[in-house]
Amino acid sequence: MRFYRHGLRIYDMRRTKEISRSTPDKRPKVMNIPSRRSELLMPAGSLEKLKIAVLYGADAVYMGTPDLSLRVKSQMSLEDVIEGIEFAHAHHVRVYLTLNLFSHNKDIDKLPEYVEAVRKVMPDGLIVADPGVFMFVREHAPELELHVSTQANVCSWQSVKFWQSLGAKLCVLGREVSYAELTEIREKCQDIKLEAFVHGSMCMTYSGRCLLSNFMAERGANQGACANSCRWKYKVHMKLKDGTVKELNLTEENMELFDFFLEEEMRPGELMEIHEDERGSYILNSRDLCIMPKLEDYLKIGVDSLKVEGRGKSPYYAGLVARAYRMAIDDWYKDPIGWSPEPYMKELATIPNRGYTLAFHEGRLTNYAHGYDSSGNVSDWEFAGMIEAVEDDAFVVAVKNRLIAGDVLEFVPPKSRKTLLLRIYEFIDAATGKVAEAVNAGQKPMIRIPFALFDQEDLSYLRTAFPPLTLIRKEKALTEDEWQRMKLDMEGQKIELGGGNEDRYDAKRNALQTALDERQKERSFKTPRVGTQGCCGRGCNGCLIFWHDDSYAKARDILAKRKQGEMLEYDGRTVAAE
Repeated sequence: MRFYRHGLRIYDMRRTKEISRSTPDKRPKVMNIPSRRSELLMPAGSLEKLKIAVLYGADAVYMGTPDLSLRVKSQMSLEDVIEGIEFAHAHHVRVYLTLNLFSHNKDIDKLPEYVEAVRKVMPDGLIVADPGVFMFVREHAPELELHVSTQANVCSWQSVKFWQSLGAKLCVLGREVSYAELTEIREKCQDIKLEAFVHGSMCMTYSGRCLLSNFMAERGANQGACANSCRWKYKVHMKLKDGTVKELNLTEENMELFDFFLEEEMRPGELMEIHEDERGSYILNSRDLCIMPKLEDYLKIGVDSLKVEGRGKSPYYAGLVARAYRMAIDDWYKDPIGWSPEPYMKELATIPNRGYTLAFHEGRLTNYAHGYDSSGNVSDWEFAGMIEAVEDDAFVVAVKNRLIAGDVLEFVPPKSRKTLLLRIYEFIDAATGKVAEAVNAGQKPMIRIPFALFDQEDLSYLRTAFPPLTLIRKEKALTEDEWQRMKLDMEGQKIELGGGNEDRYDAKRNALQTALDERQKERSFKTPRVGTQGCCGRGCNGCLIFWHDDSYAKARDILAKRKQGEMLEYDGRTVAAE
């Protein structure tokens, strides 16, 4: 049994739990299943993430090398791309490669080699945003299926038809498209595949067309190096007549004296209020997109591809998001009348997030789509480990977060809905055999978990149901501010869905602000926090410093001789200094 006492959850020694299918509701008992079956499209920021997404239920994955794919932190070399495609195809999963940056002149020189390499591995689609790149690929590799990226900002049926006339086989619609617009686009565009985002981080501009990162950090958002400047914390300062600059500290004593407004030059007198308090302000911090509560809307009109954002996120994210949406999609097709999103939302709650929002689904954003108080990812669960190998008598597990005696590990299998719980009291080092009561993740330790601990489970079941790359999670102790943030996020989501209570939301926001104040009093930095100065020298495609500073001329010459997708190494020094 599971007990609750003062916010703590106490488990029995070991047991299994299973996610059941949804319970019936009171909707009309008529539902036509569309002829188009939607695919689940998952991100693959590394070869490991690709394999996990495939094992946990993706119908398709998308990936790319770091220099041309809008993700400079992507860990995919061309060799990884080849291996990834082979792995995915062996599991009957489609692969789409990304070539979706807005190209500069220096990028054009790379296209012949890239396209020639892509032709050899034959992905199921090539995702392109730039019209010039689209034209180049269509001319030099006409056999490749071209998909139009969300970067192209396709938000109307007319734009879909335009790209279709040029030869596109699929259009990724912008996150800004409402469900009503999506329905009309589907009705008017039957002969081309449509792809829509259903989960992941939201960009505060039109699908990535932003220059804030360029100005604030000299990292180009449209070249895959966005610094997420929109999510930074900002405070107002004032400059005195003597030239000194001081922070404008708002306190209970002076707060009522100030209101802050923006006034646009050509609209005198039209004042736009800015909200800020002594904690600062996250002016452009969207909560994460989560369409799960409205997923059936997308399935019933036959959206061809349901896309999850997150190539830069963890293997834990890749696997568990895929698992939740895989179960939800399959269950809807089996029983659309009895389908309900609740069990799958509980799964998604185990993944760190900024709070979930429907974003533009209804057309207009609500105030609850935005996080004004903090921008971190929060969950009361965390990535405990991952099975690296299955031996005759034990699992070998890579530890991903600190484990202590008494922790309850939940093994989440790729194919089964039945998870496995185990309370563990000691940790056996896989290399030395030494036993400890705690293990830290910093040195990437491996531990052995003997099958003997699972004395109620069949050994053959353990070996087959929990293969290598199986994810393990555990509950996480939250700080007071994290707990208050979670409660606020959940209340905001309820209000978006037509429930919840605005007064209760305001009370929870005040509780969060109080908890943040208390945490700030205890916070201390071990090193000066002045931000990153200059460039790491690795050759990130969107780094303006690397590509335009004379100090990096030698590094640029070296990079030009490297293989496609291979960046320079970082060893604590900048390449320019060598």
